[in-house]
Amino acid sequence: MSAVPRTDAKICGMGHSMKRKEDPRFIRGQGHYVDDIVLPGMLYMDIVRSPHAHARIKKIDTSKALKIPGVLAVIDGPTLEKYKLHWMPTLSGDTQMVLPIDEVMYVAQEVCAVIATERYIAADGADAVEVEYEPLAPMMDPMKSIAPGAPVLRKDKAGKKDNIAFHWEAGDRAATDKALEKCDVVVTQDVYVPRIHVASMETCGCIADFDTAQGKLTVHMTTQAPHAVRTVFALVAGHVGLSEERIRIISPDIGGGFGGKVPVYPGYVIAVAASVVIGKPVKWIEDRMENLQADSFARDYHMKVSLGASRDGTMKALRIKTIADHGYTNASANPMKFPAGLFSICTGSYPLKDAFCEVDAVYTHKPPGGVAYRCSFRVTEAVHAIERVVDVLAQKLKMDPAELRMKNFIQPEQFPYKSVLGWEYDSGNYPAALRKAMDIIDYSSLRKEQLEKRARGELMGIGICSFTEIVGAGPSKDFDILGIKMFDSAEIRVHPTGKALARFGTKSQGQGHETTYAQIVAEELGIPASDVQVEEGDTDTAPYGLGTYASRSTPTSGAAAAMASRKIRAKAKTIAAHLLECSEVDLEWEPGKFFIKGVPGKFKTIQECAFAAYTNLPAGLEPGMEATNYYDPPNLTFPFGSYICVVDIDRGTGEVKVRRFVAVDDCGNIINPMIVDGQIHGGLAQGVGPALYEEIGYDEDGNVFGGSFLDYYVPTALECPNWETAKTTTPSPHHPFGAKGVGESATVGAPPAIANAVVDALSHLGVTHIDIPITPEKVWNLLKAKGAAE
Repeated sequence: MSAVPRTDAKICGMGHSMKRKEDPRFIRGQGHYVDDIVLPGMLYMDIVRSPHAHARIKKIDTSKALKIPGVLAVIDGPTLEKYKLHWMPTLSGDTQMVLPIDEVMYVAQEVCAVIATERYIAADGADAVEVEYEPLAPMMDPMKSIAPGAPVLRKDKAGKKDNIAFHWEAGDRAATDKALEKCDVVVTQDVYVPRIHVASMETCGCIADFDTAQGKLTVHMTTQAPHAVRTVFALVAGHVGLSEERIRIISPDIGGGFGGKVPVYPGYVIAVAASVVIGKPVKWIEDRMENLQADSFARDYHMKVSLGASRDGTMKALRIKTIADHGYTNASANPMKFPAGLFSICTGSYPLKDAFCEVDAVYTHKPPGGVAYRCSFRVTEAVHAIERVVDVLAQKLKMDPAELRMKNFIQPEQFPYKSVLGWEYDSGNYPAALRKAMDIIDYSSLRKEQLEKRARGELMGIGICSFTEIVGAGPSKDFDILGIKMFDSAEIRVHPTGKALARFGTKSQGQGHETTYAQIVAEELGIPASDVQVEEGDTDTAPYGLGTYASRSTPTSGAAAAMASRKIRAKAKTIAAHLLECSEVDLEWEPGKFFIKGVPGKFKTIQECAFAAYTNLPAGLEPGMEATNYYDPPNLTFPFGSYICVVDIDRGTGEVKVRRFVAVDDCGNIINPMIVDGQIHGGLAQGVGPALYEEIGYDEDGNVFGGSFLDYYVPTALECPNWETAKTTTPSPHHPFGAKGVGESATVGAPPAIANAVVDALSHLGVTHIDIPITPEKVWNLLKAKGAAE
């Protein structure tokens, strides 16, 4: 769309930086979160968790806990086994223990749950439960887990003879191997993207409320996908009478999700079971250590990346072998056809002729996962792999990394572009984005500054990441979760007074849906965005949808909003023709009204048409003004960007300081520029975290480090520079209003840009790669080894 909005400031359609409609309640502390809800007679639940990564449960003694006044019950695995609720399916089609019967498989696994009249009484009860364990040898290394002769971890799976959760591959292995053999230059780099956590402000929790009179279950919970969760609950508990029409999921305000609130966690199921058995509401809110140590993790990809090129730098072939540590079960939420997510976007922004990638997902004695932390199904790992190895190639060829990228980009005239791994990129202009970033940051001057600083012994680096994302899952022919196709929905109702109610199958966790969805309706119907009420998160009222993650809200539900609005506009045109006593072909539309061609003074507003829809209809036309659309996108969308990062390194401490960061993004046509910038700023901060600070690790006994905010370092404003953002606009040709999605781009693009900058700062010392997070300790040890530390 053009830089000038089509609608005026009163209507406030697309292109206006409308202030977020939801913010007044948040900044006043009036948000409505799960833990704010108090129901009559509500009980509280706390969970006893395993201190061992692998152990046999010999005995659970609940006697002391049950003597505490206010403790009502202790629920364990054998209790749930009576109802066949001790196991549940994961969203990736694996199985997961709700509560164990005889063996625990990771530190912080749920062992049993205490139900009490007050939260702290429940905690005291959990502390009083005595569990006798027989420690067993844990398997913490995924490489050892797949070695010949390794003990089988998932003994619950009949006939299982190895520890592979799944094998997935894309591309032509033989052709790629042959192409790499013919390349003049081949670089190979081992790249590890470590285990991290979303660490959202609000932890996970729920209130399960079973109405014994009606036989209906209502669950208030922190979920990004209410309808999908309702279906999973029905699959798990349908045999005990909880069929889907008797389940209501309500997801109120959510304090951040980022993929971590997509899975169904055992705590949810235990709370539901407790409420059904006891007949009272049961609240469970996890604490921060539970959140970090037990909930689904992200990343944990061990990648061996090989990139081949000719001597002049033309990239020819790519091969990636990945070992993905999924913990004790595959609890990711990837589409069934793509168990490794959309990792095959790993060819990035480059027209490679040959490529092959494969992923082996491995079981270990770690918490299950892994969620797509603010990325579209493993795109972050794919982008990190290709953008890191491109810089390794540039270093090998002694080429400037910007020059190498410019030489190899897919060109604008090649779109729509079919990648060698099967994706059809919808649109793009990669050279323009990188040129814009280089101009903003004054790239040539920075390179001169770097040379001058090196001559003085100072360490300065410049890093580039030119990424292509793949979002908007998805076309139903390829995308589903547990067999449910990944369409999404919008239901719009225009009241007689011209105000509107719009309901969606997605669920915001801070993206600003109440504002942007209203602006889409305003753009299409001319009803002021301030007059459009947006609702999500209640399965009893919202149309069925697959939720919000993987930057899919605008590409799917946003598109559904436009299509439903157009149905309404078509009906309004019929009504306007009736009111103006003319033919529909004689009418023209401008936002907010229909007028007779050539006679702009004769018009009817959308509000007048809405009133007539209930009071003065043409003969034969159905009353009312509402429409529903279930949007099944014909293709994914492919936002992209070029980021340039400048770092300075302290030789005395190894500390990396991000001095400047320029982010040029292209997300197609923009709904709300201010919200887009906010999404990018937040995403960039979340990119700094894994690049420099964040990691969850384990020793050989399964003890966790990074399991609390004492040692899991989340960046603050002090660690972030003044972000410099800009845009190019390449509309998606198949999306109803040309949008692509932007919520996750910055988190995808920032880590490799920062990593490339750090390596660039040290490249003259012979450093070619450093795994993230690039901590001061890692950098200082490298400097010491190179004789460059102070």
